[in-house]
Amino acid sequence: MDYVRLGTTGLQVSRLCLGMMSYGSPAWRPWVLEEEAAAPFVRSAVEAGINFFDTANVYSTGASEEITGKLLARFAVREETVLATKVHGRMGSGPNRRGLSRKHVFDECYGSLRRLGTDYIDLYQIHRFDPHTPVEETLEALHDLVKEGYVRYLGASSMAAWQFMKMLGVSRERGWSPFVSMQDHYNLLDREGEREMMPLCRAEGIGVIPWSPLARGYLTRRPEERTVTTRGANESIAEELYDVPWRDEVVNAVCDVADARGVPPAQIALAWVASRPGVTSPIVGATKTRQLGDALAALEITLSDDEVARLEGAYGSRPLGPSAV
Repeated sequence: MDYVRLGTTGLQVSRLCLGMMSYGSPAWRPWVLEEEAAAPFVRSAVEAGINFFDTANVYSTGASEEITGKLLARFAVREETVLATKVHGRMGSGPNRRGLSRKHVFDECYGSLRRLGTDYIDLYQIHRFDPHTPVEETLEALHDLVKEGYVRYLGASSMAAWQFMKMLGVSRERGWSPFVSMQDHYNLLDREGEREMMPLCRAEGIGVIPWSPLARGYLTRRPEERTVTTRGANESIAEELYDVPWRDEVVNAVCDVADARGVPPAQIALAWVASRPGVTSPIVGATKTRQLGDALAALEITLSDDEVARLEGAYGSRPLGPSAV
């Protein structure tokens, strides 16, 4: 396993990050694995050299963090692990149980620490932008968590480039702890980040850790081979994210390149994401044995210029408007 710096920090992370959303409580989503079913995947990831693990307070309403903490305590050394979680989503029925107010940020940070069973969070990320809270309030709260030792680094996820730049600018102006990473939606079916977010991150020295690099499974099989999985039957967001007229053209291009190499399409789709300028560590999920193996194998693939042109050639313009993230 190769390790790279997260942005311009001195923090070294593995070239793959294991996403822990798939582990928690099936009561939250039917496809989620409970602790003992999840254990082999975390153990295999650690044995393969993955040191970067990403979860969020809202995943299984806290159960994902609990399982993440327990499994990493079983299989990993805390000081050798980069543990990331997030704050923003609703965690209760009250009016202050969501968003990025100082109260919610502090309450949820303490809650995450308790559920994870750790004294500190390596990378604490705002899950979304909160238009209802002044950015100064959010940024000062995050800075205070860093200075108090509860958080080591700050990250952000899925927002407009102008919103991210506004937050970066305020942090810089006030001398507060800056964001060092951006967890954005990025794959061969959604490359909109290449317009503004990716160039911004490269210019500002921000590490990019893409989520859903396989487009929720769309990029792993040909359109005619697509079947309804347990996750697909219980989650409409995939169709919202990838309902574009040229979707199948892109998928077929991935499968054509994979067939020519004699490897699964998942390896090609992930190899493309991992090789893009500015990308630090794609986040991969695994609920089947082959999925983690494909992710690790993808790091060994170097795509040719002709293959990249084939993969990118079918991409079209997405309609303007809010994206379903």
